[in-house]
Amino acid sequence: MADLTPTTDRPGLHVSKPSPNAPATGSAVCHCGAKATATGDNQVRALVEGYTANHGSAHNRAGR
Repeated sequence: MADLTPTTDRPGLHVSKPSPNAPATGSAVCHCGAKATATGDNQVRALVEGYTANHGSAHNRAGR
């Protein structure tokens, strides 16, 4: 399986929860340079909400 962790060359959002009892982990890298990681279900949920509201497709590359 390919490494799905986002990088500056491949920006995006990656979330993992290997089992129902394991804490979620997440990482995000935006094309604007912003980076973040989170561990724990609530923190990962906040990471996803923040990334989708403020990064990724929420803004365009012209604002770089």
